[in-house]
Amino acid sequence: MKLIASPTSPFSRKVRIVAAEKHIEYELVVDAPWESDSKVSDYNPLGKVPVWVFEDGKTLFDSRVIVEYLDSVSPVGHLIPTDPRARIAVKRCEALADGIVDAAVLTYLERKRPEVQQSQDWIDHQLGKVRAGLAAMSHEMGMANWCVGDSYTLADIATGCALGYLDFRFPELDWRRSQPHLSEYFDRIVQRPTFKDTVPVA
Repeated sequence: MKLIASPTSPFSRKVRIVAAEKHIEYELVVDAPWESDSKVSDYNPLGKVPVWVFEDGKTLFDSRVIVEYLDSVSPVGHLIPTDPRARIAVKRCEALADGIVDAAVLTYLERKRPEVQQSQDWIDHQLGKVRAGLAAMSHEMGMANWCVGDSYTLADIATGCALGYLDFRFPELDWRRSQPHLSEYFDRIVQRPTFKDTVPVA
């Protein structure tokens, strides 16, 4: 099995962490969709990473689909609860974290365009989503040690990847100042080996 991924993609990082936590082996194929020689679209018609490629050539794409598959095929440490209410709570938290990342990525891509073509209104709108998402994330977690319940789940992986991406691409946001508990939580969760092994590098 192969994982086609970009080392700077927070969605790719989420899949890599889940696979590592589940002790699932795979070959990592680094590919950036924005490069002219990218082969990503050969595996995902949407031209996005990550893509999970099975031995028979069939593929899974969208990180939320891939991580759900990975959690289901290995009995090691389930990251998505089987209880319906807890499961939805975890998936809801993942959706919030992914939404923050979506807005951040759109901002990053907009800033890469020639300055005369950039829309500051668009950038401000997306960053507004990021800040609102962080506020909601902090409010829902409160002073708890984990995003959902009393144990480490996919919600924590998605949240950690989102916060890590903000640190990586948007240090000027200084989100830690306005969300001190999230900052403490993030500093603790990134001590896990699976987070340490997947730190994005420019």
